[in-house]
Amino acid sequence: MPAVQATASTSAIRRVFGWRRLKVAFVTCAVVSLLMLPTWEAPYRVLIGRLFLAGVVVIGAFGLVERWPARLPQWLARWALQVAAAAVAVPLGVLLAYVVTTLGDQPPWYLNEKRQTGFLFMSLFGLLVTPWIAVSALFGQIKDEARSQALAFELERSELERKALDARLRMLQARVEPHFLFNTLANVRELVVTGSPKAPAVLDNLIAYLRAAVPRLHEPEATLGQELDLVRAYLEVMHMRMPDRLRFSIEADEAARALACPPMAVLTLAENAVRHGIDPSEEGGRIDVRASVDGGRCVVQVADTGMGLASGAQGAGTGLANLRERLELAYGKEATLALRPGEPRGAVAEIAFPARRAAA
Repeated sequence: MPAVQATASTSAIRRVFGWRRLKVAFVTCAVVSLLMLPTWEAPYRVLIGRLFLAGVVVIGAFGLVERWPARLPQWLARWALQVAAAAVAVPLGVLLAYVVTTLGDQPPWYLNEKRQTGFLFMSLFGLLVTPWIAVSALFGQIKDEARSQALAFELERSELERKALDARLRMLQARVEPHFLFNTLANVRELVVTGSPKAPAVLDNLIAYLRAAVPRLHEPEATLGQELDLVRAYLEVMHMRMPDRLRFSIEADEAARALACPPMAVLTLAENAVRHGIDPSEEGGRIDVRASVDGGRCVVQVADTGMGLASGAQGAGTGLANLRERLELAYGKEATLALRPGEPRGAVAEIAFPARRAAA
């Protein structure tokens, strides 16, 4: 407790006798000393010392009533009390300065006509100047407090916006879970209904895949390498369902695999290619996933040789609309999602976003 009290006392003293206030007091004392210097006979250090000591007393009085008493009557404004305290402290400070600097002198300073004149001049000049300096200091203080409050409000607003974006992003990611699960389970159900002997193997692969995928649905970000591993697992499940109609390949630059990527982003493109490109096509097709780094941006392409964009299905899925919104929330205007026809057929979906490493 004593250590805490000592720290609080030191902090209070530093607040009252701040460098800015001492600097203003010293400059004011220097100006007043120059005005008194032509008629001053004692050493200059005595003059500047008396003025500065009086200034310190004024600063102390000004700072003391800045926080004490803690409560004031409604009719009394604290700024008015501070100005009044500074004005009252002027003659008291000058008196203290004369007493300290003339100890032992005979006759006493108040019996010396020149010292009386100096005392009166310092006191009157201080009473004229100090209230204006105090008001200026209060305006500066109010301005600093307003700036600090504005910065605090801005920080709070930014924090609230960030939390709102996080909540929105998590809500969108939560939509991915039923969207993906229902689509995949529908595929398994189809195999079971038709009595396909591949159903148990597909179900086993699906269970293993979901054990790895579901925990990542609510993570704020994943690495592109993790995303591509999930895409490979998903496409292997789909390949077991239609081995004669689906072929795929996944290629990625080594540098791209360590980059941050929104969870389920590439999987959404792969699922979209299967559902709207390969599945409706009697011949099936091929899906090629490529990831690279180009000019500080990560570019991921999912190209298929399925039905293409002619039917309009490729661009109508809720998965792509969801993904577009998630990219915008995560990267703003720096991320893009584009669809274009493939050559000689099919479609190409491409996302591009800033290349940055995932948080450790």
